[in-house]
Amino acid sequence: MHITQESDYAIRIVYCLAKSGARRDARSISEEMCVTLRFSLKILGKLAASGIVNSYKGNRGGYELAHSPSEVNLKDVITAVEGPYHLSRCTQDGVCNRGASGTCAFQQVFRKLSDEINEKLEKVNFQMLLDGNLDF
Repeated sequence: MHITQESDYAIRIVYCLAKSGARRDARSISEEMCVTLRFSLKILGKLAASGIVNSYKGNRGGYELAHSPSEVNLKDVITAVEGPYHLSRCTQDGVCNRGASGTCAFQQVFRKLSDEINEKLEKVNFQMLLDGNLDF
């Protein structure tokens, strides 16, 4: 199991913006992060819509973080491009496809694990990544 390629790239794109600390154009971001320009633009659109990055049009346009790196965490980025993280589909709606919602042992375990993963993702912000401080 792993995060999707879109989430992986979104994290790299936000890291690139955090590291530069300045407005960057989509082409330079995509080249530095080895993500196609088309996919970068799609991801940057989602990040802008969620308020993680600011988008500027025109000759001096580009993208920059909307907040300081310490205020943006991995959970924010993954949620922006994928929606809330769930280990299993059965925890998304709280509805068990076997009709055992609330009593299904699998649903309870997957919900607990999903909550723990989300808590860990929320604890890791981009300033920590920039500083190499991975004690969370």
